[in-house]
Amino acid sequence: MANASAKRTTASQNAATIKSLRIGLILVCVLSLLFRFLLRCGTLSPRRFSFWIYVFSMVPSVFLSQYLIRIGSPRHDPTTGTLISAGEDLSRPGIIEWCFDVVYITWVCQIGSGAFGQWFWWLYSIIPAYAMYKLWNSALSPLLLGRSASADTTEEGDGKQPLSKRQEKLRKRGERGDPRIRAQPLH
Repeated sequence: MANASAKRTTASQNAATIKSLRIGLILVCVLSLLFRFLLRCGTLSPRRFSFWIYVFSMVPSVFLSQYLIRIGSPRHDPTTGTLISAGEDLSRPGIIEWCFDVVYITWVCQIGSGAFGQWFWWLYSIIPAYAMYKLWNSALSPLLLGRSASADTTEEGDGKQPLSKRQEKLRKRGERGDPRIRAQPLH
């Protein structure tokens, strides 16, 4: 039962990641408040703008952490205790990876602003800058320019169309002399 083994592996990796996420959330909150109390006592006043930045930065941190914990938590059968679902794989690239990035940048900004000052919140601008970069490369550039930047480099470089993964795999098999591959030119 390879599937059951994969579920258990994913569940154990998710459990470790969730544990780290919970510890990190508590540790960052404590460290940030400790730095603010010891080094920047005036920033703890609700009349200060820095206090409200800190409070509002807790929203994405807590929301995304709880989201990741919810989707990554395994589900067990209450009667037998058997694993029903391992949860989403939290090591998967894509949206889950971006959620972790936002959480980590938020944590760095919270601790950094508590230790070094208000200017550290400028690091938070990495998030919208990266979002604009991804939006430009994946949607706007092909829409406005008619083709992607990666197609420009392959067409200029060798004059050939890039091969699909399957075509590349077949080409490599043919070079090795695999008898399953008949010698046919690839287009």
